[in-house]
Amino acid sequence: MNYTFKWQHNSQLTYFQETDFILLKWNSFEVEKFDQLVEEDLFRLSINPLIGVFNKDLKLFALVISKQTTLYYNFDENTKIIDLYVFWNNSKNPDDLAKLL
Repeated sequence: MNYTFKWQHNSQLTYFQETDFILLKWNSFEVEKFDQLVEEDLFRLSINPLIGVFNKDLKLFALVISKQTTLYYNFDENTKIIDLYVFWNNSKNPDDLAKLL
């Protein structure tokens, strides 16, 4: 049985911030490519949530979506739910990440 996703408020907000950033810096084609990467990685996560790397400090898993973006998430094996917490732009100050989580 595949896992389902629960988008937290910050995951929705940061996802749209990333797509807006990509659109402003590049173009809509690059936004579509990013959307496709996210869709593919979410599909892979739904099958195996252990593909991310566990971050002991944050107590969350991290999955690199692209070299610019990392998804932070956690999951519950009993309920088969993956909580998506934040899509993080890797060029930002890492100290700000903890504030979002």
